[in-house]
Amino acid sequence: MNTKEGTIRAALGYPAFRSLLAGLAVSQVGDWMYNLALVTLVYQRTGSALWAGVATAARVVPLVVLGPVGGVVADRFGRRGVMITCDLVRLALMLGLALVAVAHLPVLLAPVIAALATAASTPYLPCVAAITPKLVRGADLPGANAARSAVNAAGLIGGPALGGVLLLATGSTAVAFVANALTFAVAAAFTLAIGDRRAFRVVPAVAARRAALFSEIADGAAALRAHPAAVRLVGADFLCSLVYGMQTVLLVLVARSAGLGMNGYGYLFAAIGAGGLAGTALAGRMARLPLRVALATSLAMVGVPMLAMPLAHWAPAALLLTGFTGAGAVCVEVMTDTGLQRMLDDEVFGRAYGLALPAAIAGIAAGSLIAPTLVGAFGLTAALLACGGVVVAYCAVVVRFRQAVPSTAVPSTAGPQPAWQPVGAPTVPQPAWQPVGAPTVQVEALVPAGESVLR
Repeated sequence: MNTKEGTIRAALGYPAFRSLLAGLAVSQVGDWMYNLALVTLVYQRTGSALWAGVATAARVVPLVVLGPVGGVVADRFGRRGVMITCDLVRLALMLGLALVAVAHLPVLLAPVIAALATAASTPYLPCVAAITPKLVRGADLPGANAARSAVNAAGLIGGPALGGVLLLATGSTAVAFVANALTFAVAAAFTLAIGDRRAFRVVPAVAARRAALFSEIADGAAALRAHPAAVRLVGADFLCSLVYGMQTVLLVLVARSAGLGMNGYGYLFAAIGAGGLAGTALAGRMARLPLRVALATSLAMVGVPMLAMPLAHWAPAALLLTGFTGAGAVCVEVMTDTGLQRMLDDEVFGRAYGLALPAAIAGIAAGSLIAPTLVGAFGLTAALLACGGVVVAYCAVVVRFRQAVPSTAVPSTAGPQPAWQPVGAPTVPQPAWQPVGAPTVQVEALVPAGESVLR
């Protein structure tokens, strides 16, 4: 078999990872389908765009606020049990939403249940990110994370389409909610199908400890601060999310100026999704470059098209530029996940990831608020230039820190590798050369006080 390391195809060669990815795929499609049904239900009942916005916010805000708590849960309890519990709780809540739709219960319950479902999901993604390095070899980790990003992009495209078909065929939002509940049952079954229980274990010392919640969250923040490269990766991911949030506002105006018509906004976001899918294939190649170079290149793919967007008065040009931003953002996302998985110890990974993920989500919210302010004060062109300019400026910051940002490339090794190994395990430096037949010296890491050691 001649599959290149670090590609999606290589990552799909691991049966356990395929089960994890299949559960994610089913759940993602159902989630986007449910989002469409939720907004439709609230708007049908209230006729208010404000209420529809409240329902959407109810799906996002808990992830930002409670994400760090989800990271603590992911580090403290067995991750298989946590993931299955998340699925079962969300299954019950989706059935509750179906009851609201069928029994015409107060519509206020819809955003409340949506918020509870998001809160129940907060430990899930930190668990997924933590176990992924234990299901694939280190060299194939970029491909595994690219596959996860591809699933997200495909869910964004396929979920609303499937939801629209169900609503058109049945005329009932309850059907979409029940269908989403079934996806959580399927996802739980795929999690159970992963046979290697060691992949789900947490560090025993962390599981036994019952420190204060804020103390554990602070440990996650300290772990990130201890790795300057990790902080810059999280910063890059935040900026890409900020751009996406600004695009939710700015692309409405770009579509009009590019002559794309009433449906142009949807076309531009479809281009972002298509670019994201292309970016998942590109991410594996990027991972073979030094991280400083790969990250700066990916950020440039996001920032430079936004700088050029004021000149995109031709529809194909606007679609091409927005597609590039989607590809660059996915490359940054894959590099961020891979970098954090390689830099952070397993015992604190969930708490650190529980801070990094909400930061990215908060970037979307911040961008959606900043963009209309900039357009109102300075106009569309200035807002687009500001959006691209801040990303390009961050490229310069990444390039400047040459020694602080290590490479994500993992050298290929001969011989079989275990299916998983502890993330962040220390490596023993080897000399550049050694005489043939020289004796191997083993040095214990810890020596009891008073004991003689003969070397």
